Amino acid sequence: MLGRNIVGPRVREARLAQRPRLTQRTLAAKLQLAGLDLDRAEVSKIESKIRRVYDYEVVALASALGVSAGWLLGTES
Repeated sequence: MLGRNIVGPRVREARLAQRPRLTQRTLAAKLQLAGLDLDRAEVSKIESKIRRVYDYEVVALASALGVSAGWLLGTES
């Protein structure tokens, strides 16, 4: 089965690069504070490429992780 998103591995990479490391639960809480209703399980599904990611979610994830949307999409290094 093909993955349902291309940002999942980059979300995980950016989350684990944070110091201190962000847990999936902490990332979900940051997203909820920003108005995006995702829980830890949904973050896990995104990272595992199981769940689709909408464009507005890419923007929110990038902001919460301190990276650009382009980086999450793999268009920037």
